[in-house]
Formats: sequence, C-alpha cells, structure tokens
Amino acid sequence: MKDNKSVIHSRVLVVDDEKAIRRFLNASLSAEGYEIFEAIDGKEAVESVKSFRPDAIILDLGLPDRDGVDVIRDIRKFSQTPVIVLSVREKENDKIDALDAGADDYLTKPFKTGELLARIRALLRRIARPSDSAVFESGKLTADFSKRIVKVENKEVHLTPTEYEVLKVLVMNAGKVLTHQHVLKHVWGKNPHDFEGLEHLLRVTISNLRNKIESNPDRPALILTEPGVGYRLKAES
Repeated sequence: MKDNKSVIHSRVLVVDDEKAIRRFLNASLSAEGYEIFEAIDGKEAVESVKSFRPDAIILDLGLPDRDGVDVIRDIRKFSQTPVIVLSVREKENDKIDALDAGADDYLTKPFKTGELLARIRALLRRIARPSDSAVFESGKLTADFSKRIVKVENKEVHLTPTEYEVLKVLVMNAGKVLTHQHVLKHVWGKNPHDFEGLEHLLRVTISNLRNKIESNPDRPALILTEPGVGYRLKAES
C-alpha cells in the first residue's frame, strides 16, 4: 500500500491554459495526496502564488497573456517556491532561458506522470532539508558537508577540491536541473563572458566524479545529464 503521508498536505499550483491538461494533472496529483490549485494565465499565476502559497508550481510556458519565462521572473521577485516547467517547447535555448529565469526543472510534453511525480517529490525533499549542514543521502551516496566527508557504500571517497565543490552545488540543489552556467558561476566564480573553455573542464570534473561515486559511470544513476542544458543530481528517498 502506498504511503501518501509525506505529501498529503503539500499544495501544488498548476498553471496551464488547456483545461484538459489542468483536469488531468488535478486528478493525477490529487490521487497522490496533493492539494491542487489552478491558474489559466500569467497574471492569475502570480496572484495565486501570493494568495495560496503553494509548495510547488507546475507551469506551462505558452500562456495566453504573457510568456511563462517572464512569469517565472516575476515569481522569483518574491518567492523561491520550486517551479517545474511543463511545456511543448523542447529546444535547448527554451530550457536554458526558463532555468536561468529561476525554474527548478523542465519537462516536455507529452510527459510520463510517474516522472513528473518523482521530480515533484525530489524538489519537495530538497526544500524540506533543514540546512546546508544536514547529511544528504541518495542511493549509495552519503555527503556530510559539515565534516567534508563523502561516502559511497559507507566507504569514504577522496575528492579533489574542485570535485567536492561541484558535488556540493549538485547536492544542495538535488532534484533540480542546473545549467552549465549555474555550476560554473558557483564553483569557479566566473562571469558569463569568462565561461569559454571552462565547460570542458566541467565535463571532465563531472566525468571524474562519476568514476568515484557511480556504480556504473558509463550509465550514471546519480549525476544525470540534461542534454545541452546541464546536470541534475537524482535525489532518492
């Protein structure tokens, strides 16, 4: 029997102008114990975030009154509520624009309900963690940043300072898609015009990290690649 206690009080705002999509998401999420609110355009979405204070937002980009990316920017002016974009737009630039505006994740339509639910759970777990000093666990990985200790299968793994900082950024945003630019800025402290050449260094660092923490580095189960966009650390229960 499925236990819905962990999500039964979580509130989700669904923003989509298609009635069929709203009805489907309402039914699917309500069945998992979520309390659902709906908005049909950008203006109503911003007002609903202020009024209902949802725990997560599912947002379509093709809204009738304004572009969803602008809606994300407006929401980020007053709220850090996780935003999952659900859109037919599948170009890399569209994904990057939404993530850079403040979206936490991005799924393209058509989508699998199970994957959407998993992404929601991962983001809710991330914001539920009490502090950056908490011990993070996902699968066989354990990271205790207060002690600077990383373990796989309870065996300590020795990371270079750069590998450690990249992993820390991923862990602190577990379940969230991070663009290459986001990781570069937070690890190397560079401005966007200085990123040239560093993306290769990031790819090498990610490859080295996978070799140290993944059971099968060629088929990573923890550090997932979002093609053309960046990376996401899978957050497991």
